[in-house]
This record gives sequence, structure tokens and C-alpha cells, in this order.
Amino acid sequence: MRGFGNMGGMGNMGNMLKQAQKMMEQAKQIEDELANQTVEGTAGGGMVIAQMSGLGKVIGIKIDPQVVDPNDVEMLQDLVLSALHEATEKSEGLRQDRQKQLMGGVGIPGLF
Repeated sequence: MRGFGNMGGMGNMGNMLKQAQKMMEQAKQIEDELANQTVEGTAGGGMVIAQMSGLGKVIGIKIDPQVVDPNDVEMLQDLVLSALHEATEKSEGLRQDRQKQLMGGVGIPGLF
């Protein structure tokens, strides 16, 4: 019977825990960086601009007064929605790129 002197398995577990902790710290750092990055989505040739953080939070909408037509509110709504969709796609792409960097090219959905 083997005694407790052979702790090889426990050493591997300790290394795995250290690696997991390091990855969590890196994930937190990346999350902080993403929160401070900004992407933009545009519509109507730049008449509507949606600004979003790298984490997907809308932080601003810019609307050129020329596009505001009280008789065609639906067009303005469509432009705003289109700009938001583009900004969302860019934000998601930014998050996925950072996630792949953290994981060495392997993406894990929902990490950020």
C-alpha cells in the first residue's frame, strides 16, 4: 500500500488551480479593458451613430438633425436600430477576439 508520501497527484492539482486562478485574473483584466473600449455602428451614411462599450453597453447615440423628419419617424427608428445592430456586432467581435487571445485560440461562449 502506498503511503501519503507520494503527493504527485496533488501537485498537479495545485498547478491546475494556479493556472485557473491566473486565467480568471486575465479574464478580469480583459473585461476591464473591454469596458473602456468603444465601438461605433453607423447608418444612413453616418447620419446616425451608435456608440457601445466592448462589453455591449450602449454609451451614446448621435443623430444628425438633417435626418430628423417629423413626417417620417419610422425611418429614423430604422436608422437607429441599424446603427445599434452594427455596434452590437462589432462589440461581440471584439469580445470574441479577446476571449480567443485569453484561451490561446479556443473560444468559450459566455466567458465575458
